[in-house]
Amino acid sequence: MQRVCFLLKVREDRLAEYRERHVAVWPEMLEALSATGWHNYSLFLRDDGLLVGYLETEDFEAAKAGMEATEVNARWQAEMGEFFESLDGARPDEAMKPLTEVFHLA
Repeated sequence: MQRVCFLLKVREDRLAEYRERHVAVWPEMLEALSATGWHNYSLFLRDDGLLVGYLETEDFEAAKAGMEATEVNARWQAEMGEFFESLDGARPDEAMKPLTEVFHLA
């Protein structure tokens, strides 16, 4: 099982709305994530907008490709893109670059 961690930056003026959107993630989005191999998925948000994402999956590239193929992901990414800084034209899911794990205590 791969453990994947990534960072993104939420615009400070959109933090409250970003939090609200994640209180009620669309059921079809949750189903798609589970079906495409996203497990133990968490998002942590700091008050300055730093977003830390963590998930476990058998194959991160396959999990991303699986979501890429879903219609619900296209809708979600289109709505959520405006919440982030420094995407340089990429969608949020395209900007998720895994960090290198340097230590793990099992």
